[in-house]
Amino acid sequence: MRAFTEGREPDTADELWLCEHPAVYTLGQAGRHEHLHEAGDTPLVETDRGGQITWHGPGQLVLYVLLDLRRRGLGVRELVVALENAVIDLLAAEGVRAAGRRDAPGVYVEGAKIAALGLRVRRGRTYHGLALNVDCDLAAFDRIDPCGYRGLAVTRTADLGIGASRAMLGEALLEHVATRLALR
Repeated sequence: MRAFTEGREPDTADELWLCEHPAVYTLGQAGRHEHLHEAGDTPLVETDRGGQITWHGPGQLVLYVLLDLRRRGLGVRELVVALENAVIDLLAAEGVRAAGRRDAPGVYVEGAKIAALGLRVRRGRTYHGLALNVDCDLAAFDRIDPCGYRGLAVTRTADLGIGASRAMLGEALLEHVATRLALR
């Protein structure tokens, strides 16, 4: 991501990268180690994205958003809202009502976080992105204060009656993000 972002030319096309990671805790730039209670065997990686601490791993879709904000005429807050709304659209299509929160970026279903956001902007270009919990083991979140919030409940699509596979949800997420960001 960093190499792609650093090597971009003014006409480099924006990209979305969808993946799944092995289990890892990531601590954002302003992250505080006190939000990690017990890592166990899961590695901790300090990263240059915004936000506090989160977990990534099997059963969670991670979407990296590599955009030139200046060229698109977007501000960071507009991007965050567009990404949140793309996840909200995805969940609505599956019959689940979700919402964003101004005070805590991400997407929530009945107060439980289902998608986390963490971005980095360098010279008007973004990298990092969002993580959507699909069918991951939520126990990993019990060892941290998710996104720096003690006691924050976390959920996943599998617990909300959404039976779509990770592959299907990943494709739908890409479509909703592309639509919200006018990438198509």
